[in-house]
Amino acid sequence: MGILNSFLKPIVAAGIVATAYLQPLVANAADIDALMLQLKDADPADAARIADEIQLEWNKSGSASADFLLKRGREALERGEVSEAIEHLTALVDHAPDFSEGWVIRAGAYFHAGLLGPAIHDLEQALRLNPQHFEAMIGLATLFEMIDRPKDAYEAYRQVKAIHPAHPDVTEALKRLEPQAIGQEL
Repeated sequence: MGILNSFLKPIVAAGIVATAYLQPLVANAADIDALMLQLKDADPADAARIADEIQLEWNKSGSASADFLLKRGREALERGEVSEAIEHLTALVDHAPDFSEGWVIRAGAYFHAGLLGPAIHDLEQALRLNPQHFEAMIGLATLFEMIDRPKDAYEAYRQVKAIHPAHPDVTEALKRLEPQAIGQEL
C-alpha cells in the first residue's frame, strides 16, 4: 500500500494542479461564448463595449511568462522597435503556440516591418486557433486588400459581419469591395 500511495500522490497532486489551472480557462471560454452571443445582437454602442470585453478576455494567456512576453512585444511596438517586438512575440508564439493573441500581435509587428506574407500567415494561424477572432479577420481582410485580393478581403469582411455585425469598418468595406469581389450586373 505504501508504494501505491507514493506512486499516486504525485498523480493526484498533478490532477489538482491541472484542475486549478484549467478552471480559469474554462470560465474564460464560457465568458467569451456568452459575450460573442451578445455581440451578434448588440447596437453599435453596446457592441463596442462588448468587443472590448472580448478583447480583454482574449489577452489572457493563462501564463505569466506568456503575458510578460506579450507585454514586452507590445511595448517594443509602441516605441517603434519593430525588430525587438518581433523577437519578443516570436518567443511568445514559441512558448505558447495555442495563444491566438500572440499570433495576432506578431502579425501586426510583421505588418509594421513590411513583411506582409508572414503577417498573413500569423493571422491565418490565429484564426485556426480562434475562428471567431474578428480583429484577426479585419487584419487579414486589410492585408488582402493591400495585395489586390479583393475576393478574399470581401470574404473575410463578410465573416466579420456574421460575428460582429456592428463593427464600424465592415459595412463600408463590403460596399467598397463588392463590385470587385462579386462583379457588377450588366
